[in-house]
Amino acid sequence: MDVGIHVVDFTGFGGTQNVAAGLSSAASAADAAGCQHLSVMDHYFQMESFSDVRDPMLEGYTTLGFLAARTTRVKLHVLVTGVTYRHPGLLAKIVATLDVLSGGRAELAIGAAWYEREHHGLGVPFPPVAERFERLEEALRIVRQMWSDDDGPFDGKYYQLAETICSPRPMSTPAPPIIIGGQGERKTLRLVARYADGSNLFASSPDTVGHKLDVLRRHCDDIGRDYDELKKSILYVHGWPSSDDFVPEMARYAALGIDTVVLMPGGSDPAGDVERLGERLIPRLAEL
Repeated sequence: MDVGIHVVDFTGFGGTQNVAAGLSSAASAADAAGCQHLSVMDHYFQMESFSDVRDPMLEGYTTLGFLAARTTRVKLHVLVTGVTYRHPGLLAKIVATLDVLSGGRAELAIGAAWYEREHHGLGVPFPPVAERFERLEEALRIVRQMWSDDDGPFDGKYYQLAETICSPRPMSTPAPPIIIGGQGERKTLRLVARYADGSNLFASSPDTVGHKLDVLRRHCDDIGRDYDELKKSILYVHGWPSSDDFVPEMARYAALGIDTVVLMPGGSDPAGDVERLGERLIPRLAEL
């Protein structure tokens, strides 16, 4: 099982003047520890459900550009990109740029968006959930087209592009992986089966994740997609691992086919947390 590091809290770096250095140290630690992925959130405001809405929150893709220059091997993505935050054509261009400048290490993780307060706060339209999912499907089609040899028009219900030119094209072959975050059984997992290279689920419990994967497999069967070619990751939402019980817990997820666990460092020493993770747990998880 691989490990991803997801940075969600910028208060532990000791003030705004230390954020750049702290992020750089945490990213270097993830690179050196053998982590396979490094991600940040895609929010304008800190999540109310997590912390104070006025706590620091960096713009996701600007942050990934910074991290690309301070790492050499980890894959980079926003977990997850809100479909409402950027026009899909611009998003495809942003990810392609990140992929070129990082030497082929960009991924696109995307979802339907949900944080209404930050949309209203900054004046970004927040359509109803059904429309957001329709926009997400169009965005996935646009991104796929822009990263292909087809640079012709796209004429959708919500988006109309006269030319889908993307130059330079991404370095990743055939394109940066697309990961869809979320676990809605009727819409999200159906989109995973049709358009994505991977799925990211919440690690609520092995039983729940197993059920979601069964649903995903049925969606794949319905369209003739090979379920086994999809990558499956979980976002671990139960705190930073601190006991030997974590490895047996992850073994249960690995038995379901989960290949990556995404962990969220916190506290005042994120880089140290990741370094100790590399020494103590990552080699054992790699054996699962």
